[in-house]
Amino acid sequence: MKYHLVSFGCQFNSSDAEKAAKLLDDCRYRQTDDLNEADLVLVLACSVRQSAIDRIYGLNKKFIQIRRRRPLITALTGCVLKSDMPKMKKIFDIVFDITDLSKLVKLLNAKRPKQKGQSYFDLHPQYRSKFQSYVPIMTGCNNFCTYCVVPYTRGREACRKAADVVNECKDLIAKGYNEITLIGQNVNSYQGKINNVQGTIGFAKLLLNIDKIPGNYRLRFMTSHPKDLSDELIDVLKKTIHVMPYLHLPVQSGNNTILKKMNRNYTASRYKKLINKIRKAVPGICVSTDVIVGFPGETKKQFNDTVKLFKEVKFDMAYIAEYSIRQGTVAAKMDDDVPKNEKERRKFVLNGVLEKTALSNNKKYLGKIVDVLVEKYGRGFCSGKTATFKTVKFKSQNDFTGEFVKVKIKEAMPWGMAGELANSN
Repeated sequence: MKYHLVSFGCQFNSSDAEKAAKLLDDCRYRQTDDLNEADLVLVLACSVRQSAIDRIYGLNKKFIQIRRRRPLITALTGCVLKSDMPKMKKIFDIVFDITDLSKLVKLLNAKRPKQKGQSYFDLHPQYRSKFQSYVPIMTGCNNFCTYCVVPYTRGREACRKAADVVNECKDLIAKGYNEITLIGQNVNSYQGKINNVQGTIGFAKLLLNIDKIPGNYRLRFMTSHPKDLSDELIDVLKKTIHVMPYLHLPVQSGNNTILKKMNRNYTASRYKKLINKIRKAVPGICVSTDVIVGFPGETKKQFNDTVKLFKEVKFDMAYIAEYSIRQGTVAAKMDDDVPKNEKERRKFVLNGVLEKTALSNNKKYLGKIVDVLVEKYGRGFCSGKTATFKTVKFKSQNDFTGEFVKVKIKEAMPWGMAGELANSN
């Protein structure tokens, strides 16, 4: 029996897809990249944006076409709002909570080898990549930002044992993995239990424990919340060997009134001071962010505060989203009074500022030799990431996917850079 995975949204769904693959592989299911060949389609939903939900509705047309020719089982999990459940149950044969992922095979009425421990964190992934991996350290969120569905779809924060996280990283490094990304909705609030010892350790100490593992590898993490990013973590960023000089720190808005309506629990001034402190401790660190335009009640003047913040902070990258109503959240009760065309205009304005600052930041790399972890190869070109998460493309006769190579930067663009192998003439 063949299965096909469809994952929408964040790194968590990508990681959960790997867990699902392991469960199905253990039952002798075979994975296929072609939906048309699948007997089972498992979709991992994202409810953070309406656009991702709309794409699921679009899949239903494909399901109907396949079912006209032969039987097909469809299943849905991931981040699914209760308000979306009735419609989803009309599309999918099976709809279940992501925390019940271990019950997937039982739901499919299949047999699988008995394994110890069936909690969410006990599920082992079938890693897609042979050199990069996501390692979940926690799930859920306690912050209840007024626009966000995560506390409703993934529940409250639950942290994985520190030893389990460290051991998974050790195993990956021993297998030759070159990059590990620790993931959680808010990694800064991590408090993991220590095996056979009372008490917990925080995220900064977890990073220190992983950093002690010998090897040539990169360690990344996401996502951080500004209100919980501590001086201890900044110190870890400064002194560790394997933690990369890259930080994704969502700001969401540059206006204090909007930040308060979002329940973000910090001010624009505090955010900027935090960025300055981080850049002072780690010179050259790359900083990216998330921002929402057109949040309910956001005036043009308030939006201009976000433009001002973008100009001052000079982000390397930003993921700019137009506000969309997510049923069940506090913001859904607010008047979505910013017109669609105005949201689009504000997104365009911020992208314009970002394009200039990103280009200016990337030009600083011109003539420098950087280490690039190659992620893919095609049509005579390799592309990958620097330690600072910059995308670099270079011409090569050889496929260096999964390897570190030294590249001399010859050209800078806003969204990436181009270069040549450092040892080439």
